[in-house]
Amino acid sequence: MTDGDASSPVPAGEAGFTLIELIISLALFGLIAMAGLALVDALMGIQSRTEGRLDRLAEIQRAMFVIDNDLSQLSAGPLTGDAATLSFTRPLAAAGGVPVQVHYQLGAGTLLRSARGNGLPQGAQRVMQGVASLRWSYLAPSGGWTDHWPASPDEAKIWPLAVAADMVLAPGGSVQGRVRRVVALPVHP
Repeated sequence: MTDGDASSPVPAGEAGFTLIELIISLALFGLIAMAGLALVDALMGIQSRTEGRLDRLAEIQRAMFVIDNDLSQLSAGPLTGDAATLSFTRPLAAAGGVPVQVHYQLGAGTLLRSARGNGLPQGAQRVMQGVASLRWSYLAPSGGWTDHWPASPDEAKIWPLAVAADMVLAPGGSVQGRVRRVVALPVHP
């Protein structure tokens, strides 16, 4: 017989893997695969929670922009409010600058904004959901904050220097806590 003959007997110890070795290697491969799947699942959960937080932060940012934009464009007219509501007049660019009455309030955990004017449909716009409480406050020209405006009969024809919106976000959401936005008002015409 020659070395290349296929009919030569296989020496002991070179017969291949035993059944036990195959079972152990498959079990180790299975454990590594399970650990990999658990890691991928954990990463997907982190990504989902992060996306939820980013969506909530974007919603808060949009709400603050709407409030800031409305208050920055006050037009001639009274600004009135208490700790729960705020009303004022501003021009509506989409309607050719027609003055509209804007009203903010909290209803069923949602910050609501309504604009009433000539030819505008009635109804409230949802600005932000998941608000546990909302408190408006007003900076008087004398320098003190008050929870209603006008704070006195003498201030009925003027605006406060600034308006603050203090919101407590509803618990259980992806973003919790307090949000405060202070908007400096333009000079009263």
